Amino acid sequence: MKLNCDMGESFGHWQLGIDEAVMPHIDMANIACGFHASDPLIMQQTVALAKQYNVAVGAHPGYPDLVGFGRRHMQCTADEIQALILYQVGALTAFCQQQNILLSYVKPHGALYNDMMQDEAILIAILKGLAAFSANLPLMLMAQADNSRSEALAAQFEVPLLFEAFADRRYTDSGSLQDRRQAGAVFTQQSQIVHQAIQIAEQGFVTSNTGKLIPLNADTLCVHGDNAQSIAAIAQIKSAIAVSKG
Repeated sequence: MKLNCDMGESFGHWQLGIDEAVMPHIDMANIACGFHASDPLIMQQTVALAKQYNVAVGAHPGYPDLVGFGRRHMQCTADEIQALILYQVGALTAFCQQQNILLSYVKPHGALYNDMMQDEAILIAILKGLAAFSANLPLMLMAQADNSRSEALAAQFEVPLLFEAFADRRYTDSGSLQDRRQAGAVFTQQSQIVHQAIQIAEQGFVTSNTGKLIPLNADTLCVHGDNAQSIAAIAQIKSAIAVSKG
């Protein structure tokens, strides 16, 4: 199972994450596109870093909310969502072209990601934006026990899907992520993060906040670059998954 991580989220003199330490251990880099974080130079440098370590580059577009780090819901029309997807994906694609590599997928960020998972109209707007931009550019969504509804919608626009699970987030009984404002929603212990990653990769389920086993059909595992414990756990997770396969 491949590991993906949010990257390139620094801005000007403000630094977030330890991208140079993380990049050698991941398979897929979700690179911020300037709306919730990053700037043109950071985007350019992060794409180059991903190329250096042969890491697949994904666009990580969000709502235009630098102050709130893209974690606040914004009331946007379908046309606005399509446009902000095209704008951000197009910008990152330019830096990929400069490095002679391909953009591999798109994963929305923060509130836009959550809204996409809860509101089909927003998901459809994103799918339309991607379909207008490029044929066969995959969209990354949150894995659920049954992914068939998302797959059916994406098929209408001929957009491939990737499904991810989260190694460092607590799940609820419904299979959604616990609100990060609640205590215990984000794992802070490396042992917790590694345990959940192995549980997902080897057994295909997570344990919810009430102890219920929730099945997940995932292609990739996400660890967060803004979580120090997640960063420390990445190498251990990758090693453990490799051992389980071998």
